[in-house]
Amino acid sequence: MTTTTPDWRALAGSVSYPTGLLIDGTWEAGSARHEVVSPIDGQVVTDVAFADAADVDRAVASARAAFADRRWAGMAPADRKDVLVRWAHLVNEHAEQLAVLTALEMGKPAREAKAIDVRACHRTLRWYGEAIDKVLDEIPKVPDTSWALIEREPAGVVGAITPWNFPLTLETWKIAPALAVGCSVVLKPAELSPLTALYVAQLGLEAGLPEGVLNVVNGGGATAGAALAGHMDVDIITFTGSTATGRAIMTAAAQSNMKRPYLELGGKGANIVFPDADLDKAAAAAAWAVTYNAGQMCTAGSRLVVHESVKDDVLAKVLDAMAGLQPDNPLNDDAPIGAIASARQLDTVHGIVTEGLADGGRLLVGGAPVLTETGGSYYPPTVVDELRPESLLAQKEVFGPVLSVLTFSSDEEAVTIGNATNYGLASAVWTNDLGRARRTSKGLQMGTVWVNCYEEGDLTVPFGGVKQSGFGSDKSLHAMDKFTNLKTTWIELA
Repeated sequence: MTTTTPDWRALAGSVSYPTGLLIDGTWEAGSARHEVVSPIDGQVVTDVAFADAADVDRAVASARAAFADRRWAGMAPADRKDVLVRWAHLVNEHAEQLAVLTALEMGKPAREAKAIDVRACHRTLRWYGEAIDKVLDEIPKVPDTSWALIEREPAGVVGAITPWNFPLTLETWKIAPALAVGCSVVLKPAELSPLTALYVAQLGLEAGLPEGVLNVVNGGGATAGAALAGHMDVDIITFTGSTATGRAIMTAAAQSNMKRPYLELGGKGANIVFPDADLDKAAAAAAWAVTYNAGQMCTAGSRLVVHESVKDDVLAKVLDAMAGLQPDNPLNDDAPIGAIASARQLDTVHGIVTEGLADGGRLLVGGAPVLTETGGSYYPPTVVDELRPESLLAQKEVFGPVLSVLTFSSDEEAVTIGNATNYGLASAVWTNDLGRARRTSKGLQMGTVWVNCYEEGDLTVPFGGVKQSGFGSDKSLHAMDKFTNLKTTWIELA
């Protein structure tokens, strides 16, 4: 069976989508309008409604009313499952529209967005839909004269604030488990990438989500985001983004109603290569791990920590692989990588590289914006060698395709360098020695450690970090626990 390659450019010019706020099942104009600028060429795609604090109040009130009358939480689990599974099928049917919107608003190659991001969105909705009626409560063993129940009850209204780097994936990682357990949700997507969130929400209404169960408030972090994080009637706030913003959300949660915050924050992944590893595979993965999504991943393998005896060999292979991973227009079906998500982010990436080089290190490739004649935001794979573990480029999250190279001479030093940042999200270990792999992975202070691979996993395993990478896992059944309260009922029978 052959498949036809979509005409991404034609689709980009014809795709339609909502541009309002979704409050109580209705699309509203909001208090202001905000331009969505494409990083492909710097042109305005459209403008969308932006929410102020009053709009957020109405969205939260809608979610609270929906939760209080149990129009969703009181629905039979099997019926909630049917809605989420229908929603997943609709996402699949609209895969090309969602993929091209991803390319337009944040610069990811549309081909890649369809194959990876849309598929993740579909699978997440379906997986949590199927899990709804399979997660059981508990009846512990107690004396015969008593009876005890341990129940997981939906926590109430969930505020979800999501980033622009994986809008489809990260939105559904939060929405799906929260809805699965019976919560109502107010979603604030990133101001750079609201279009995919609005499109998916529209599909949710078509699938049968009751009014008010999912509300979407586009807006800035300082307005809509702050209003949601500090709202007295939001029970849980879940956030993916920068560590600095995570601190502000934690403060707002504490100073309002002490809502539970769950934060997935920055990272500075260490890709540790031992001399006994498959060096071809490790080098190819190292090049991909820092250039995929134009390096805009909190899990990016942004530190190549390589044994001194194989450094030159590995680095040569990495540079060779990167030569085929140059940025291009994401509407081209063969684009290896796409754009940086905005002109502002491009300036941030280049500023960090410039400052980092002044702090030491030797630039091997890249180091300056490219394709500037397009008006878009493109940065090439960039490699800086001869860095100290404490140097700026080895410590700061760049969020661009920038690889810092460090060397080690012993297993213990590899672990020390791997842990030598404020972050603890994800890293990888490359070795053919199972004992070394186990010792190193145990020694690394990370939420995830990959062995002889990078960025692998599925919905059955949790994703989250330690240290200043945050706390509270997305994915897996553990994600459902975040959105529930445990209730014990003790009954005396005698």
